[in-house]
Amino acid sequence: MYTTNSIYPNDLFIVTICGTCRVLDGTNSSRRHLGKYRGPCMATNPIDRCWRCRKNWAEKRKRLAKCVLGFGRKTTGGLRGKYYVVTDSSDNNVMEPKPGTLRHAVIQKEPLWIIFERSMIIKLSQELLMTSDKTIDARGANVHIAFGAGISIFLVNNVIIHGLHIHDIVASGGGMIRDSVEHIGVRTKSDGDGVSIFGSSNIWLDHLSMSNCADGLIDAIQGSTAITISNGHFTRHNDVMLFGASDTYAGDSIMQITVAFNHFGRGLVQRMPRCRWGFFHVVNNDYTHWLMYAIGGSHNPTIISQGNRFIAPPNLAAKEVTKRDYNAPESEWKSWTWRSEGDLMMNGAFFVQSGNPSKNRKFNRRDLIKAKPGTFVTRLTRFSGSLNCMPGLKC
Repeated sequence: MYTTNSIYPNDLFIVTICGTCRVLDGTNSSRRHLGKYRGPCMATNPIDRCWRCRKNWAEKRKRLAKCVLGFGRKTTGGLRGKYYVVTDSSDNNVMEPKPGTLRHAVIQKEPLWIIFERSMIIKLSQELLMTSDKTIDARGANVHIAFGAGISIFLVNNVIIHGLHIHDIVASGGGMIRDSVEHIGVRTKSDGDGVSIFGSSNIWLDHLSMSNCADGLIDAIQGSTAITISNGHFTRHNDVMLFGASDTYAGDSIMQITVAFNHFGRGLVQRMPRCRWGFFHVVNNDYTHWLMYAIGGSHNPTIISQGNRFIAPPNLAAKEVTKRDYNAPESEWKSWTWRSEGDLMMNGAFFVQSGNPSKNRKFNRRDLIKAKPGTFVTRLTRFSGSLNCMPGLKC
């Protein structure tokens, strides 16, 4: 179903929240109480302050496209397109998708802002292949991509995915799948990633709740760049995020990814993220659980960790935040730029720094989100994951 464009506002409404935070003495039991919040709207980080505390968010949905920060800041998704309303949760025909389904929406040629008529669980029979200039906006509904294949952002540009629950994703068998209105192609077996980004740019993943996928929760490979992953809540998974899949693929040296305001929670093991080649800004995230390590990498990635909170597990062998022993001796990795600035280390957590300590980084100031100290992180990430937004009310 298509509807007409709404009027996009030129002004930017900012809600300022003041308050204090406190430092907790942590073990690796439950340190966050993420029960349902019932108070007034609180937009506690700069991305959320751009849109959340406005009663008319549902009438002005496209305002969201002006809120992205970090390396994905130029992403607009379906801003210039019509609305497409998903009315049907089925995914029975991947070669001739039924109108009203999510698969039919994402293969259209023109820009689209995709929303949902109601709450639904979508079990994808094969990976969902996106086309360029799309927004999937689940606000106002409880939408799960679950118990089937995941989402593939493959050789496209300009995609926003907001507000989905993505969990229990399985590998799919591949075969003939329509990837646009004009083309059906053969796809090999998918790995079972929640969201796979391959050779794509200008991507924003925001307020996703993700867990328990067959492979990674989020993978970005093959020269993907200009990506922001923000406000996510990640739980129950081993290999959480992979940025760059091969030490031999130099094309990943262009990769620039921002990871901001996310909560890495219960049941996580490693790769939050695991990086190769590119530049990665990890800023104001809450790492409350890991079993092996939090941030890893190989083949000379630059990792700037700013204002995060790291709470180490009880295991004395897993206190180190970082991991570099992917067949690289210290004589090699000591030149990699991995810096910790303003991070809060708790329960014995420690970050092994290396490389150039200079804070003079040759990026546009809008590419690098200005970090708050790590003591602010519980507040900044308080509303991570999919939000329970209702039209007519502040979200």
